[in-house]
Amino acid sequence: MKYPGLLCLTFGLILFGCNADIKSTSSTKTDSGSKYSPSAKANTEPIKSDDNEDKDEIQSLIRQVLKWGDSKNSIDLLPALSKDSICIGFDLDKQNQNLEKLRKTGFFADEFIDNYNQIIQTLDKKIKNNQFEKWNVYELPTFNFANDVNPWCLCQDNLSWDNVAIKVVNLNNDRGELKWTWGKLDSNIDQSWRDFSYTFRVIKVNDKWKISYLQGFDYKESVR
Repeated sequence: MKYPGLLCLTFGLILFGCNADIKSTSSTKTDSGSKYSPSAKANTEPIKSDDNEDKDEIQSLIRQVLKWGDSKNSIDLLPALSKDSICIGFDLDKQNQNLEKLRKTGFFADEFIDNYNQIIQTLDKKIKNNQFEKWNVYELPTFNFANDVNPWCLCQDNLSWDNVAIKVVNLNNDRGELKWTWGKLDSNIDQSWRDFSYTFRVIKVNDKWKISYLQGFDYKESVR
C-alpha cells in the first residue's frame, strides 16, 4: 500500500525538476539576447571626432587668401576706366578676367565671386549715373569700397600673415562664421593690433572649405 504513494511523490519531483530546467533555459536565452538589442548595439558605435581638423583647414585657407590678396597675382580690385584722370566707369572685360582669376585660385565659393562682381557692377552704374562725386583715379575713391584700406584685411599695414589665428563664431558640417585676429603677439606690440578682428564666412564645397564672405567685401557697405 505504501508503494503507490511513493511512486506519486517521485513522479512529482521529476516534473518539478523539468519545469525548473525549462525556466532556467528560457532565462538564459533572454539574457543572452539582450546583448544584441538595438540599444546595446548603438552604444558600440564610434564617437565622432572633434572639429579641430576643420579649424586647421580654415585657418590655413584664410592665411592663403590673405597672402594671395597681398601678392602680384591678385586681382585689380577697381578696374577703372578714366578720361582726363576722372573715372567714368569700370572696364567690364578686365572685370571678367578678375572673376576668372578668383575661380582659378580654388579659395572662393561662387557666392563670394558673385558678390564681388555685384559690387563692381553697382558701382559702375552709380558712377555713370553721377551718384558719387567725381573720382580722380590717382586719388582715393569717392565710395567706400577699397577706400584707404585694403578690403582683404581692412588694414593699411600688416604683420606676418602666418600670425593670423581664427576664432569660431559658429561652425557646423558645411558652413561657418569666424573671425581672424593677429594671434599671439609680443608684449611690445600696440594694443590696437590685439583688439583687431575681421569677420569672414566659409562654406564646404565638394568636401573642401571655401570663402563665401569677407567683411571688407560687404555689399551694402561697399556700394555707399
